Amino acid sequence: AMIEKVVMGTKVPAKMWLSEVEDSCLEQIITLASLPYAYKHIAVMPDAHTGKGMPIGGVLATRGVVIPNAVGVDIGCGMCALRTSLTTEDLPRERLSALVAYARERIPLGFDSREEPMDESLLPDRELDDLPCLRSKKQALLRQIGTLGGGNHFIEIQRDTATDEIWVMIHSGSRNVGLKVAEYYNHLAEQWCDRWYADCQPDLAFLPIETQEGKDYMREMEYCKDFAFANRREMMEVVKEALRSLCPGVDFDPLINVPHNYAAWEKHFGEYVIVHRKGATRAYEGEVGIIPGSMGAHSYIVQGLGCPDSFMSCSHGAGRRLSRRAAFRQLSLEEQQAQMDELGVLYDLTEKGLDEAPGAYKDIEEVIAKQQDLVRPLVRLAPLAVIKG
Repeated sequence: AMIEKVVMGTKVPAKMWLSEVEDSCLEQIITLASLPYAYKHIAVMPDAHTGKGMPIGGVLATRGVVIPNAVGVDIGCGMCALRTSLTTEDLPRERLSALVAYARERIPLGFDSREEPMDESLLPDRELDDLPCLRSKKQALLRQIGTLGGGNHFIEIQRDTATDEIWVMIHSGSRNVGLKVAEYYNHLAEQWCDRWYADCQPDLAFLPIETQEGKDYMREMEYCKDFAFANRREMMEVVKEALRSLCPGVDFDPLINVPHNYAAWEKHFGEYVIVHRKGATRAYEGEVGIIPGSMGAHSYIVQGLGCPDSFMSCSHGAGRRLSRRAAFRQLSLEEQQAQMDELGVLYDLTEKGLDEAPGAYKDIEEVIAKQQDLVRPLVRLAPLAVIKG
C-alpha cells in the first residue's frame, strides 16, 4: 500500500496517505483515532488539511454513532462532470466568453439565491413533512436550487489533454439549507452528550444511531445529499443550454455525480459501520470518481480500485496548502493571475479571490501520485474557463 505514515491514537491507528501534515491537522487526526467508537482505523487522504473537528480529507468509520461535524456543514457537497461531443476547435475564446456570460447571468453565484422559487419537480422526490429541520425550509430549497455558492465551489469548462474533447465540471453543495441541518443536529448532539455525561471532543458531538435524533439526522442528511445533486444537475442544465445555443447539434454523455461530504452505512472488514467521508470520495472497485485540481491545474476523472484500507475512498481534490488567511498574506495576485494566463485559462482573479488562487492548493499531480493504490486516472482535464462565486 501507499500508506506513508501511521500515527496512533489511544484507540486505533490512523493510516495516512501523506507524510507531511500541519500540526493542527495532526492533532485532529490523533483525536479521531482516540474516539471510543472509531472502527478499525482512521484513513487520511493525501489532500488532508485542518477542518472543524475533523480534517477535510478524512474518513472515519464508527460503530453505533453518527457525528454531524464529521460530515461537515456543506452536506452532500460534491462534483458533477460530463463529456460533450465538442472539441476545443468548437469553442474559440469568444464562444467561451459568451458561454461564461450566459451562465453568470442565469446562475446565482456566491451568497445569492434565486428571486423566484424554482419548480417543485426539481426537488428530491421525498416527503419533507417528516423531516424535523427541513420541513420548514421548502421555500429556501426552491430558491437555492441551481445556485453555486462561494468558497471553493466552481463551474469549469475543461479539455481532455489527450483528445481535446470538451468537458464541464461543477463543484457545489447543499447551500445554506445543508448548513442549517448540520447546525441543528450538531446542537442536538451537544445537548445529548451533555445530558448523558458523554465524553465528547470539541466539535465532535455524536448522536447514537438508535436514537430518534440519530435516525432523523441520517434521513435529513440523505435529503441534503440528494438536494445537492439536484442543485448541481440544475446548473449543468443551464451550461448545456448555453452550449446548445452556441454549438447546435452538441451531444452530452451521461452525468457523473460524486458526493464527498456525507455518512453512509457500509460493510467494511465484515461489519456494517457508519462511514463518514468529509472531503473524501468513495472509490469502490470500478466506481468512477472526480478529483479536481485548483483552477490553475489539471483535474482528473478516476476509477476506484476498492482499497479496503482506505474504506474504499480517495481524495476529493488537491486539498488546501495554505489556509485562507495564509493565502491572503503570502500570495501575489500578479503571479497567480500570470499562472492562469500562461495556461490560457479564462478567469479574472481579484484580490478577494486570492484564497482560491492556484497557490493556495497542493500540487494535484503529487496528490494523484500518492493514491495509486486507491484510484486509476482515466481522463486528465485542463481548465479553459472558470466561473466562481
